[in-house]
Amino acid sequence: MNFQLTAAKRAVKGEKIRREGQLPGIVYGAQSTAESVSVGYADFVKLYKQAGESTLVDLMLDGAAHGKVIVQAVQHDPVSDRIIHVDLKRIDMNKKMQAPVELRFTGEAPVIKAQGGTLVATIHTVEVECLPQDLVSHIDVSIADLNNYEEVIKIKDLILPAGIKIVSPQAEDLVVKAAPALTEEQIKAMEEAGAAAADLSKIESAKPKPVEEGAEGEAATPAAGADKAAAPKAEEKKKDEKK
Repeated sequence: MNFQLTAAKRAVKGEKIRREGQLPGIVYGAQSTAESVSVGYADFVKLYKQAGESTLVDLMLDGAAHGKVIVQAVQHDPVSDRIIHVDLKRIDMNKKMQAPVELRFTGEAPVIKAQGGTLVATIHTVEVECLPQDLVSHIDVSIADLNNYEEVIKIKDLILPAGIKIVSPQAEDLVVKAAPALTEEQIKAMEEAGAAAADLSKIESAKPKPVEEGAEGEAATPAAGADKAAAPKAEEKKKDEKK
């Protein structure tokens, strides 16, 4: 599937662009000058949902073809989670590139179907190296060979599309396995452990707090100035007693 994104060069700050319903961004890479751009917010959100960060996109800049790019990064508003900025990276089609690619688990594990349990996936994205034209949006991982709880799928077991090489994680790293369902005894033990942790938390919070400096503890110890002031009075009392 081919994706296309229309953008325009911009000379104003991102805040003004956002008020106009546009999304500010930057295009860089491939040994070319970085350019500030704006794209339609709704158009980008739709493309991003479909293409993600590992799909080549045809960029149209000011009405002219600007080559292939990928979505390198997006920034979100910390409160609304709305996208507020996008980085687009130019791709040199003649040089190998690295990009994150999603793993999609397909099929059904026979052991889970027959005996129950849970699919435990420890890796969901891998970093691949390839020529741009060989880049894929995802890699399928069939779990149909998980016939027992001892069988696992590692990075080295993945069937990769032509031209794709995984550079991270390592070949022996676990990708997915089937785990048996918890027994009643295990569930009870977990609940008891959770209850014990909660009780310990209550005990900790019930401990008396140490007296802070400048509060009650300070009143029990006279200040240095007070000692000096009390000394003359003590001398006067002794003189009176002698008289």
